[in-house]
Amino acid sequence: MNQETEIPERSSWPFWRNLGIAVLFAVAFLVALNRINLDLSLLIENFPSTLKLWSAFAKPDWSVFGEGVILLIKTLYMAFMATALALPFAIVLSFLGAKNLMNSPVAKAIYTAVRGLASVIRSIQPIIWAIIFVVWVRTGPFPGVLALWIHSVADMTKLFSERVESIDVGPMEAIRATGAGKLLVLAYGVIPQIINPYLSFTLYRLDINVRMATIIGIVGGGGIGMRLYSYINKWNFPKAVVLTMLIVLMVWGIDYLSSRLRERIETGGGEKTQEYSI
Repeated sequence: MNQETEIPERSSWPFWRNLGIAVLFAVAFLVALNRINLDLSLLIENFPSTLKLWSAFAKPDWSVFGEGVILLIKTLYMAFMATALALPFAIVLSFLGAKNLMNSPVAKAIYTAVRGLASVIRSIQPIIWAIIFVVWVRTGPFPGVLALWIHSVADMTKLFSERVESIDVGPMEAIRATGAGKLLVLAYGVIPQIINPYLSFTLYRLDINVRMATIIGIVGGGGIGMRLYSYINKWNFPKAVVLTMLIVLMVWGIDYLSSRLRERIETGGGEKTQEYSI
């Protein structure tokens, strides 16, 4: 009885290349370690200077709790408004930034411009955008919303476009074969495949914006982060600790709700089913 033996395929990535990458990584690590001057002894020597901060966790100043809740709600509004305002722009740009929908020479130029602009905007962090808009329109929630909005548009455009590029072309070709125009192909062949992913990505971006809304307050972007930074600058740690606790609770709650909602969307609102193969 003849038995066929499978000959393992040769790896397309030789061992010596893996070894070379490992060596380069080790060298880069040693060079970086030398350049940034890591001194772990400072963690022990300077620890007493942090005792005032740690002691504030034992004696927080709850007099700012009401003010903190109001600022927390304002921060949530900032994140929600930035996400809501970014959504329509990102939806439109996502179709213009999808390579499989932009086939003509003019369309390809538009595709390149949209994806390139989105990449440039995404490369600039929201806190930098917040600094720009604070200089432009002064401090407060407004520049914070603008900073989160422009970064959200670019980020969501990229995510949405990549989802459009990965759709099943079968429904599109079937609808196109009936003589339907581009709008009908888009409405019945593309949109049904992207609604749930778009909702999931939007919730994910809202989660990110809630976190970032607290950080951009450091540069005057409004919300609870701005007041927290003010208390830290004044070394008023008992009040800063209360605001920090509220931020942690808010971020944890939003993260939990967002993950549950995204899970429901991705599973179509039903329970997950486990498949068995015999």
